Amino acid sequence: MLHVCSLSKLPETVATTGAKSVITLINAEMNVPTPAGVLPERHLSLAFNDIVSPVQGLVPASERHVKAFLSFVNSWDRKDPLVIHCWAGISRSTAGAYVAACALNPEADEHRLAKILRERSPSATPNARIVAIGDKLLGRDGRMIDAIRGIGRGANAFEGTPFVMPID
Repeated sequence: MLHVCSLSKLPETVATTGAKSVITLINAEMNVPTPAGVLPERHLSLAFNDIVSPVQGLVPASERHVKAFLSFVNSWDRKDPLVIHCWAGISRSTAGAYVAACALNPEADEHRLAKILRERSPSATPNARIVAIGDKLLGRDGRMIDAIRGIGRGANAFEGTPFVMPID
C-alpha cells in the first residue's frame, strides 16, 4: 500500500504502517532525517518547491525529479508499505501518490484512480506540474492531467489527513 502524509505525521505514519520505504517531496532547505526503521537507501528525498510555473528563486519539479521518483517506485518490492510525504500532505505527496498508482497499474483507468484519490483525501490538490510530467513519462496522453482536473481543487486545509492510496 501507498501511504500519504504530511511531514508532521511522517514518524507516526512510518511507525504505525511498518513502512520500509519513504519518499520525501519537499523544499531544498528542509532536511528530513530518515525515519526510524527505514534504511537510508530506501529513503528518496527530492527537493523542489510546490509550484506549478517557474518562480524566481524557487525550484519547480522537473522531469529529472519525476524520473527519479518513478525509478524508486518501480524498485519498491511491495512487501512493506511505502510512505510518500510532503510538507502538508496536500499537493506534492498526493500528486506523487497518483503518479505512483498510475505507474504501478499501467492498465488502470486514470479517472478511476483520480476518483479514489479524491475519496481517500478530500483535501488533495495534486501538484499539476508533477502530474503533467508523470503523464508524459508514462505515456498517458493527457489522461492523467484531465482526470486530476476533473476532481478539482480539494477542500481547504492547513494539513492533509494521512490516507492510503490503493495500488491494486
